[in-house]
Amino acid sequence: MNKRELPYRSVLFVCDVNTCRSQMAEAIFKKMLKDRHVDTEIEVNSGGIAPHARNGALVSLDARLSLKEEGIVLDDQKSSLDLKRRPEFIARADLLITMTGQQKEWIGSYPEARGKELCTLKEFVGGNGDIEDPSGKGDEIYRQGKEEIKRCLDLAIAKILKYNA
Repeated sequence: MNKRELPYRSVLFVCDVNTCRSQMAEAIFKKMLKDRHVDTEIEVNSGGIAPHARNGALVSLDARLSLKEEGIVLDDQKSSLDLKRRPEFIARADLLITMTGQQKEWIGSYPEARGKELCTLKEFVGGNGDIEDPSGKGDEIYRQGKEEIKRCLDLAIAKILKYNA
């Protein structure tokens, strides 16, 4: 595929602290791109935007285990990215996808987000509502959250790659 045919060259997934939802979205989306042989065409990152986000927090064990069920193993050193301290990730993304409306408001207030496509994951695929935070709610809630993210990403990747049809 030719890079110029894709509507986005860089996607940034955003959640509160980047230890669960946005990390799962990043990892699953990267796998989907790789499975379709377009992983070198789109840069994919994730970060946290909440006031209490920080750099260097480890991805939650529950998120890691949930991803492992998909055949995705994160590097042991994979850690969170605080977008407040690393706004260059916002600046270089073409598409900013948040898990909630609150996160959309937070990131939308940054000058680096001006002129970018900004939406929640559900909005991007024609829905509404938030991807709820499964933190501390047990394995089954993590699985449900992962499946909800995956369903949305299936629709998202179809929307993005249709430009190559």
